[in-house]
Amino acid sequence: MDYILLGKRIREERRKLDLTQEQLAEDVNITQPHVGQLERGERGISIDTLISISNRLGVTVDYLLSDYIENEDEYLRQLWVRLVKNRTEKEQEMIINVIKAITCGLD
Repeated sequence: MDYILLGKRIREERRKLDLTQEQLAEDVNITQPHVGQLERGERGISIDTLISISNRLGVTVDYLLSDYIENEDEYLRQLWVRLVKNRTEKEQEMIINVIKAITCGLD
């Protein structure tokens, strides 16, 4: 998870409401340094805290995570490109077959 992007979104929404870090911390029952660390992306966040913050800010959890979700998709796309880049067509087919075999075993 990209905690820096999540933290930026939290900070943006907090500022839109003209809340201080101290006010947000008090409202969601965490400390002000904790809020600061979250906003700077220096620490992870529990589901409970994420829900409390989203409720206080009046936004959905998926809205707070939206940048992360888009970036995760882009990361996976770039990873795939790196894996198959400069491979022959036969090698690419082999990679796809291996992935298919692995994912069939997961069902």
